[in-house]
Amino acid sequence: MFVDKETVLEAYRFRHACKEFDPARQIPEDDFAFLLETARLSPSSYGFEPWKFVVLQNPEHREKLRAHTWGAQKTLPTASHFVLIFARNAGEMLDDSDYVRSIMTDVQKLPPEAAANKQRVYRKFLESDFALLGREGAIDDWAGKQTYIALGNMMTAAALVGIDSCPIEGFEREPIARILREEGIDDGFRFNLACMVAFGYRVREPRDKTRRELSEVVEWR
Repeated sequence: MFVDKETVLEAYRFRHACKEFDPARQIPEDDFAFLLETARLSPSSYGFEPWKFVVLQNPEHREKLRAHTWGAQKTLPTASHFVLIFARNAGEMLDDSDYVRSIMTDVQKLPPEAAANKQRVYRKFLESDFALLGREGAIDDWAGKQTYIALGNMMTAAALVGIDSCPIEGFEREPIARILREEGIDDGFRFNLACMVAFGYRVREPRDKTRRELSEVVEWR
């Protein structure tokens, strides 16, 4: 059931931010379904899954985004699969929102008393533990952070099966949001685009990976 530690480390050594893919190579359907499943199974705070994944395969849509996505000039036209990762906005993530209530009742199957208790705990988290309420953009930022858990899991899973990836934040938020609304990809009300990620197969080998030493990033107390 489990893989050995060296296999996992080799996947991390293999993974790099691939800036250009081989356009002639497509990820097999079952392999990409596997990557999406790792995103779906990813953990999130309170288990509220504040994400949506849009697999953008339409070449025309990709080209429209490319004009405002400076971080994906070569990946958008060459990636086998290109994913837009959305985070639910602040209104969707309030403790009494329809979405949060539906997660607790329809997905987590919590009995009424347990759901009410979880709602109280979550409200305290929003009000005082992390003090997200009342700070403009704080809940949106917090929801966006959750999506990066799924992003990391997808990229690691891809590396484990020999698929390259590239996470992308290099885009102009407002023009991209407008294009997504115009093309009917997002309604602009419930979600914010958190990041993008491209998948495919490299056309050239990357330079050697550089990282600080473990002693420079870890403290034991």
